[in-house]
Amino acid sequence: MIDYLIGVDGGGSGTRVRLARADGTELSQGRAGPSGLALGIAAAWAAVDAAVNAAWAGAGLSAAPRASIAIGLGLAGVHHKGWAADFIAADPGYGAIVLDTDASTTLLGAHGGAAGVIVAIGTGSVAQALLADGSVREAGGWGFPAGDEASGGWMGLRAVSLAERVLDGRAAPSAFAQQLIDACGGSRDAIFRWLGQATQTSYASLAPIVVAHAASDSAARAILDAAAAEVAALAHALDPAGVLPLALCGGLGASLRAYLPPPLAARCQAPRGDAASGALRLIAAHLDSPERPPIKASA
Repeated sequence: MIDYLIGVDGGGSGTRVRLARADGTELSQGRAGPSGLALGIAAAWAAVDAAVNAAWAGAGLSAAPRASIAIGLGLAGVHHKGWAADFIAADPGYGAIVLDTDASTTLLGAHGGAAGVIVAIGTGSVAQALLADGSVREAGGWGFPAGDEASGGWMGLRAVSLAERVLDGRAAPSAFAQQLIDACGGSRDAIFRWLGQATQTSYASLAPIVVAHAASDSAARAILDAAAAEVAALAHALDPAGVLPLALCGGLGASLRAYLPPPLAARCQAPRGDAASGALRLIAAHLDSPERPPIKASA
């Protein structure tokens, strides 16, 4: 018997969960470190467990047996079928489990299951649309560094390039560049070490510096203008007629809205819910399906 539902939003920067009773009444939320599958299956499950434990604590409840819990997860990296299968195989014993992409759960949360477009911009990026006929389309989400345009990782990669040029004397010093240099260690040798160990999450950690300087620094503004152009291209690819509502989601979505072309900005609306609430919708729909298998992996 399922007594509780858990919805999970997991990416390269962090994991967020929502805990609810079986009737959908939300009880608490929890957070933990990143659970994108590119970081490893064991690390992903460890982060999910930590966020779930935080949610139980926030609700003032002892953790229920996993067999009495149905969990829906939207995780970065699920497009990699091997990783998705390995993650499901490592299930620690939930009563029911559904795994989908973080884009899919973001789409469900942002428009409450109705037709619309999302561009999710966090450590990575992806765009999805739910069309009026019920079909789903996707653009972007190819992964860092070849894809994930407009994302925190994408911005950070361009920001580091500026820091390198300033240290070489190929670009003029600025407060923006100096903060980037300091964030990467403060010297040429330190930046070499930083680059040797940097992950997409490392690059994305520089994105808030870009956002903070955009109003006063032309180089930072140029990065955000280019990111906004990529967002516009993703939205147009999914909805060329421009008739569907658009929600910018993820940690950097709100920051980019001001840089969008005005017609596109006018179509933007605040997300109705987040990806964790979309994951709750995902698992609830699975439980309501009369033909559901006991465990389902969807990717």
